[in-house]
Amino acid sequence: MRNGSRRRHGITAHKLIFVALGVFLFPATLCSQTTSSPDQTAPSIEELPAEPTPQSESQTEKKRDTEPEKQTKRMFWVVPNFAAVSANTQLPPLTPHQKFTLAFHDSFDYSSFVWTGIISAQTYALNSDPELGTGFKGYARYYWRAFVDGVSGTYFTEAIVPVITREDPRYYTLGHGGFFRRTAYALSRTVLTKTDSGGTGFNWSEVGGNVCEAALSNLYYPPQERGGAQTLRDWGGQMESAALNNVAKEFWPNIRHALLRLK
Repeated sequence: MRNGSRRRHGITAHKLIFVALGVFLFPATLCSQTTSSPDQTAPSIEELPAEPTPQSESQTEKKRDTEPEKQTKRMFWVVPNFAAVSANTQLPPLTPHQKFTLAFHDSFDYSSFVWTGIISAQTYALNSDPELGTGFKGYARYYWRAFVDGVSGTYFTEAIVPVITREDPRYYTLGHGGFFRRTAYALSRTVLTKTDSGGTGFNWSEVGGNVCEAALSNLYYPPQERGGAQTLRDWGGQMESAALNNVAKEFWPNIRHALLRLK
C-alpha cells in the first residue's frame, strides 16, 4: 500500500511524514557529500581485499548487519516500501506473477494496516467526510475506505496496469548526486519509468493506474464525494502523493543511516 489513503483529504499525512524525513534529510545528505564525491559508488566485491584483516572483517560484518545504504521493506516501520530498489542495483524484469506478488506485499503487510490506521485517524480528526459519521462506527467507515483506496491503488499501479503496459513498477533509487538532482529524479519517476525491456518510457502505470483508482472510488464514497470533478481532484491528489512518496523513498536510506548513527 504505497500511498495509503488516496483521496484528496489523505494527502496531509504524507506531507507530514515528508516533513519528518526532512528533519534528517539535510544533515544526512551533507554528511554523505563531505565524505565522498557525489557520483562515487560503493566498491564492488572484486575491489575488496582478498584477505581482509580482522579489523576489516569486523567492519564488514557490522556493515552487513546495519546496511544503512540499502532500501528496507518499510520506512519508519509503518510505511510499506516493498517496491523500492537500492541504488546501484540492476534487477531482471518482473513476471506478471511477481508484479501481483509485489502488490500483495505492499497491500497486506502488517505495516499497511498500521499506516491505514494513521491515515484514517487523520481524516477522521479533520472530519473530511462528515457523511461517514463519528465515534467508532465513523472511524471504521473511514478505515475500510482508506484501506480499499490503498489496495486498489497499489494493484492498479504495481500489478494490473504494469502487466498490460509491460512496465517495471519498482522505484529505482538514484542514491548519488546533490539534493536537487536527486529530488528532480524522484519527481520525474512519477511520469517516467523503466520498461520490462530495459528502456525508459512514459509511466502509464502511475498515471493511468491512479485514474483507475480515482474512478473506482466513486463506487464506495458518499454521493457528495463523487463525480467527474471530484475524480479529477482525487487523481491530482494521488499524483502529488506519489511524488512525495518517491522523494521519501529516494532519501530514506540516508535518513535511516542518520537514525542508526543517533542510536
